[in-house]
Amino acid sequence: MKKILIKTIIFFCLCIHVACDKDFLDLEPLGEYSETNVWKDLNLAETFVNKMYINVFGTPFAAWRLSDYSDESHFVPDWGTGNFNKGLITSDNLYTWPATYATAHLNWNSLYANIRQTNIFFSKIEEIAADDPDFSNRLKGEVYFMRAATYHYLTTLYGGVPIVTDVYGLNDDFLLPRNNYEECIDFIVSQLDSAASLLPESYSADRAGRITKGGALGFKAKVLVYAASDLHNPEKNGAILHGYANPELLGYTNGSATDRWRLAKNAAKAVIDMQMYSLYAADPAEGDSIPQTIAEYFLMKELTTEDMITIHYTPKTSTGGWVDPVIASNPNGYHGTGNQNPIGDLVDDYEMKDGSKFNWENPVHKANPYVDRDARFYATVLYEGVQWATRPSDALVMDPYSKIQTGYVYGTNGTLIKAGLDTRKGPIEDWNGSYSGYYLRKAVDPTISPTDGKKQDIPFRYMRYAEILLIYAEACNELGEDAEARDYVNRVRKRAGQPNLSETISGDALRKAIRQERRIELAFEDHRFWDVRRWLIGPEAAHQTHGVDIRYTVNRTQVASYRQPDGSTWGTPVYNRIQIPGDLRIWENKLYFFPIMRDEILKNDLLIQNPGY
Repeated sequence: MKKILIKTIIFFCLCIHVACDKDFLDLEPLGEYSETNVWKDLNLAETFVNKMYINVFGTPFAAWRLSDYSDESHFVPDWGTGNFNKGLITSDNLYTWPATYATAHLNWNSLYANIRQTNIFFSKIEEIAADDPDFSNRLKGEVYFMRAATYHYLTTLYGGVPIVTDVYGLNDDFLLPRNNYEECIDFIVSQLDSAASLLPESYSADRAGRITKGGALGFKAKVLVYAASDLHNPEKNGAILHGYANPELLGYTNGSATDRWRLAKNAAKAVIDMQMYSLYAADPAEGDSIPQTIAEYFLMKELTTEDMITIHYTPKTSTGGWVDPVIASNPNGYHGTGNQNPIGDLVDDYEMKDGSKFNWENPVHKANPYVDRDARFYATVLYEGVQWATRPSDALVMDPYSKIQTGYVYGTNGTLIKAGLDTRKGPIEDWNGSYSGYYLRKAVDPTISPTDGKKQDIPFRYMRYAEILLIYAEACNELGEDAEARDYVNRVRKRAGQPNLSETISGDALRKAIRQERRIELAFEDHRFWDVRRWLIGPEAAHQTHGVDIRYTVNRTQVASYRQPDGSTWGTPVYNRIQIPGDLRIWENKLYFFPIMRDEILKNDLLIQNPGY
């Protein structure tokens, strides 16, 4: 009875306290801020802006990567990427595209959600802009960039889209038709010009990753070179738009292609003329290990004069193996999942060190396919026999040399005796092994093991000066300024230790060389997916993919380990180019643009669907 009385008194006192405290129900949740408070404080406004970065850039270091949707890599688990790559997407189903960390932000709903955030910012920022004009102007510059970048992705995916700059409420009429492609590009460029006028040229190290003036101008060059490309050029895109009633939504319908290429060239030149950027280790000295230098560049936490836009990670922001290359890209013989495997078609495109083409029909090349190749091959790809990180303890017992094992040891009767640790028949996680015979090295930290619980925290180099040089070279070539184009391509090749392009190469042959240089220099940096589309080379990129089969033959019935006790191989390996099972890719011209999803069309009958859907 006494306990009941005490509880009653306590409850009565609490009720009196609540009744007397008029602000009790007005308390804000801990850790949350109301929209009203956000626009009273510039620091909170900056937090609002910070979220836009991931909305624009996504998480390129992911288990799925954009490379899996182009002719760069094969995603081992598949999980629907094969259906996407066979052109089976519809206005109801994009398969894995909306589900991946690397691509979930690249769709109509997500991008327009970010557009709304930018519009909210501009509708509110003037309320506190006077508190610190320099600070607020910098935030404005960042959001101008974010709005431009978001519309860039919308136009690269869909063509012309509705340009929205107002913040719509539930009772507003927000049904808008698509703006034409030219209007969208003009709007994007205007936003980037505004951004560049407000942004600083650099930041202190503690603000690394924020957009600078150079980043905005570099992105402008990207936008303009995309816009000038064949996909949007009425002189080049007729075959894919044949019969489509609204070509103005997907490209230019008038004006001069030469003028558009000139704009792209001038935009790239504006970055070059800033004289703030340069290639890292641009002039390698004799005796330098160029492959090692290039590999180390992509593992540097510190930024260099080559870095223009970077996406930064910490162990806290790396969400397990889903966005951690240490787990997602390491070979299965290291207890990695080895998800992004470079396909042999990419590997074969790396030149020989003397600048000649690699060719499986050349018996010298076939006998030793990984000898005397472009330095960027060694900095990008893990292949049979290359030294890699120290194996985890259980695998180290089987491979004390820590060299990649993607081959097989057979007896003379054709019986498999021993499978390499990094194959799909090896003793460690055979379900994760590569089908292509290759693994990704670029930007994968060898000092961290998939088994030690640590996560990689190096930045993703989203835009770097090498891209600007190649944009400039591409525009020069399209304008017939081939000597200038060769000069700038050769600057990139020199850093890689490759010989200069011949002075006799020009025109279409030079165009092909520039495109090849982008394929190699920018591999696995989220460029190839877009390049395939803007150059209208889908049929070239979509085909049966290939890998390599590696075999050693011994005159015995068993061997204790994959290598001999002294670390040497069991004889001379035999290499054969093979098809990657189940990875026949089929191109449909509808893939040059994404479908506007059916539910969006049903919500807004002013929207016109893209061709093929």
